[in-house]
Amino acid sequence: MGCSTCTTAKDGVVAGCQTTGGCSTGGCNRMNVMDWFADMPISFNENFNIIEVSFKKGSRKGFYRNPSNLDFNKGQLVVVEAAQGYDVGEVSLQGELVKLQMKKRKVTERDDTIRNVMRVANEADINALLDARNKEKDTLIRARAMARQLKLEMKIGDIEYQGDNKKATIFYTADGRVDFRELVKVYARDFKVKIEMRQIGARQEAARVGGIGTCGRELCCSTWLNDFKSVTTQAVRYQNLAINTDKLSGQCGRLKCCLNYELDTYNDSLKSFPKHADKIETETGIAWLRKTEILKRQMVYEYAEQKGNYIKLDIEDVKELLAMNKGGNKPKSLEDFAIIETIKVDESKHEDLVGQVTLQTLEEKERKKRRAGGNNRNQNSNRNQSNSGNRNQGNKPKNPNQNRDKKK
Repeated sequence: MGCSTCTTAKDGVVAGCQTTGGCSTGGCNRMNVMDWFADMPISFNENFNIIEVSFKKGSRKGFYRNPSNLDFNKGQLVVVEAAQGYDVGEVSLQGELVKLQMKKRKVTERDDTIRNVMRVANEADINALLDARNKEKDTLIRARAMARQLKLEMKIGDIEYQGDNKKATIFYTADGRVDFRELVKVYARDFKVKIEMRQIGARQEAARVGGIGTCGRELCCSTWLNDFKSVTTQAVRYQNLAINTDKLSGQCGRLKCCLNYELDTYNDSLKSFPKHADKIETETGIAWLRKTEILKRQMVYEYAEQKGNYIKLDIEDVKELLAMNKGGNKPKSLEDFAIIETIKVDESKHEDLVGQVTLQTLEEKERKKRRAGGNNRNQNSNRNQSNSGNRNQGNKPKNPNQNRDKKK
């Protein structure tokens, strides 16, 4: 993996950044996503003439026929047919993998919506595509200002120009229906292209805009996640997570999609836990369930009369205790079944880096400091007293009659 300029030149020097193959800054691998099919051939069936093409950083994909049976490479730019005109996209899949994607999206080979691949993109097509991408940002700013002037309750999220610069698709989010007929007229008059308005959800908007998640990686929705499943608060409760909207919400303002990744594992583990295990009756008292540690297969109980005394039990022991209660028997206490967690530390592997220091040596150092501080204080007080005495003697007034006696 690396940037497009990292091609090995003579003497093992990389042609792009002029290094010997190691990036000290990590710039070549920044914002990268693992491509599991990078070292695999993407064409397993030469007779299958449908390929998958992605547009604008993979935010939109489609299937297209290859009537000329051209041999494409992954990442190659091609010109495909559009509803009006043509568009330029990037080849993402080819061969048997396209069959799997079509089966997943329930698209058949005889579908009339599948258009044809016209040719491989030449230099003029690539320049037209770059011009379209360069003016999308300015168009987005102007489009937002026009929608604000018409006082429409909608948010313009992204704008995508077609490869031939004859059509612009505007993606927006809104809570309800929006009458944008007047807005479309203003857009068509100002931008001089055909306008298509498409409403998307908050998750789709985050996928198109992109960003970095709290995990430190690029958002899943903007890299590999295509289908957005609903995430509910039950997924948070099953995993014993604190319901904190600031930490559990993604950049789209909804619950994070990754909360569903481990939900099946937690649901499978919960099947082995006993049901109706809210309380256990003992001779000491009634113990109530306070916490369930699903992955550790443990349950934490607390006596009603002993607050703060938490007892951890294994689920097998809980089942046994519940069977005893059901038969009319009560155990003496839960401490007999409690799990005692002990942490053993092998002190032989640790070295005394501080040295042979004991508590007595530290106390002696403190005493010496105190004595030295006391002696310094006494010396300073004596010095102050002597200085003050000398100052008082120098300031005493002389006897005025003394000079007179000398004259006589």
